[in-house]
Amino acid sequence: MTASRWVAALWLPAVLLVSWQVLADQGVLNAVFFPPPATLAATAVEMLREGELQRHILATLRRATEGFAVGVLAGMVAGLGMGASPFVRRSLDPLISAVWASPKLSLLPMLILLLGIGDTPRIVLIALGCFIVVSLHLVDAVRGIHPAYVELARNYGAGRAALLRRVYLPAVTPAAFTAVRLAFGRALTLAISVELVSSPEGLGNLIFMAWQGLLTERLYVAVGVAAGLGVFFHATLRWLERRLITWRADEKAR
Repeated sequence: MTASRWVAALWLPAVLLVSWQVLADQGVLNAVFFPPPATLAATAVEMLREGELQRHILATLRRATEGFAVGVLAGMVAGLGMGASPFVRRSLDPLISAVWASPKLSLLPMLILLLGIGDTPRIVLIALGCFIVVSLHLVDAVRGIHPAYVELARNYGAGRAALLRRVYLPAVTPAAFTAVRLAFGRALTLAISVELVSSPEGLGNLIFMAWQGLLTERLYVAVGVAAGLGVFFHATLRWLERRLITWRADEKAR
């Protein structure tokens, strides 16, 4: 990232943090509800020193990545199948539409009844959210492939395997990366959400317990860490996309 991009990305958060600190020091903001950034930094350092923050971060990331991996894999298979086969699309579309429109947390009690108490229902719910995002993006990407490309490949003798490898996969790869970025954000959101409702550890549990005890410094730290994780993984996936999909980066540079 160039210096100008760093400046463009950081100037607004920096201004907000400085303004927040100044207003808190002047007593304009109530420190109980708006602890100054310096206090939040000290609280974060103390939690890191005690190992508490790392424990909650790792618990959230474990749930998010496990659900993410299962949901993305299933979503890619379903999305490619729905895009390539009208029968598969008509079979799965009503179910996917119904789950997409349902509040995901409302499914957690039912999953707990079916799968028991523990991490399994939480991970299944996260996987379900990622599955919906990836499958919908991929089915649109496959259906958006120009028929002329498919027909041209068939005229040169390409079979189903060659069509998948030479036409469908390269065409849907950019959309797949977009879906993966969105799916990881959804996984992180759902992981923290289920931890708010039912979990002995994780950032969601940390947020809930801080709210219960009016420990606003810990509350802000947990929310800030969750936001920072989202920014970090989004930027990392964007970086991987630029490195792996070189033809798309060349097109954007023109």
